Amino acid sequence: MSQQYRSRPSGSGTPLSEAYDTALLDLDGVVYAGGHAVAHAVESLGTARDGGMRLAYVTNNALRTPDAVAAHLSELGVPAEPADVITSAQAVARLMADQLPPGARVLVVGGEGLRVALRERGLVPVESADDDPAAVAQGFGGPDLPWGRFTEAAHAIRGGASWFASNTDLTIPSARGIAPGNGAAVEVVRIATGAEPQVAGKPLPPMHRETVLRTGAKRPLVVGDRLDTDIEGAFNGGVDSLLVLTGVTDAALLLAAEPRHRPTYVDRDLRGLLTGQPEAAVEGDAFRCGGWTAAVRDDVLVLEGDGDPLDGLRALCGTAWTHAGDGVCGLDTAKPVARLGLG
Repeated sequence: MSQQYRSRPSGSGTPLSEAYDTALLDLDGVVYAGGHAVAHAVESLGTARDGGMRLAYVTNNALRTPDAVAAHLSELGVPAEPADVITSAQAVARLMADQLPPGARVLVVGGEGLRVALRERGLVPVESADDDPAAVAQGFGGPDLPWGRFTEAAHAIRGGASWFASNTDLTIPSARGIAPGNGAAVEVVRIATGAEPQVAGKPLPPMHRETVLRTGAKRPLVVGDRLDTDIEGAFNGGVDSLLVLTGVTDAALLLAAEPRHRPTYVDRDLRGLLTGQPEAAVEGDAFRCGGWTAAVRDDVLVLEGDGDPLDGLRALCGTAWTHAGDGVCGLDTAKPVARLGLG
């Protein structure tokens, strides 16, 4: 289902794990945060897989290899094999292989996951601008990435190398909170060179293409916590999405979402895969979901009723998104959001 214009979250009369054949799951903030599984993730994913849904773990983090990611997931109790993991390193490697001759040398600014993905596509990772690389590949290198890697990248790009980035997420969730992501590192090289990279990761089409090619998904559901990567990526790919509130997006951000950032469904966490989804129904000039009713009165967003806070949020989304049309809702959402206790 294409999300060209969404005025409210959709409903589903059947569990999402039955309505879709493959869940394209973001990792950070959805399945785990740092070294720990997100609450309810392990049991929810196990139940979904046992019921026949394929699980694919789709991450913009290019640092680790699929083997390492699968091993980490398995340690947490999450069902995963290396073939179930799709990374932005794989997406950017395919993008580069489509444009570079076999055996081309590529200066790597990133971690082992990027190097392995490049080799998989017949490209040769190198470490210095003096190695005459045809291109620069930049991916998240973690907190220990030396500053000198940016210097090498700048020299290579100024020398004529083409520049590719796995993704441009400015931040990344961690066990200690939000940290700088690969997008922040890309900005360093952009400032030094004035160049612009080709980008493969979410929300851009190369990542969706890589995921579909590797999973064979026919009815995919994108599951994520970020509006500007996961949900926009689903929008760009013309597929449905589930936003979970376990990562960086809170209720206020969701209500202010522009059309390309509006998910098909919204739920607290991955338990939402195992249930149907209530839909906010139109009642005159208001939206009702469960025991809640939301409307705009004299340019004020009003929420009345009680019940499951998620139903209240769904009703608010219908009202806020309809009021915004194809723009961004500028109404004050603080009071109704505070009433729901969702942050």
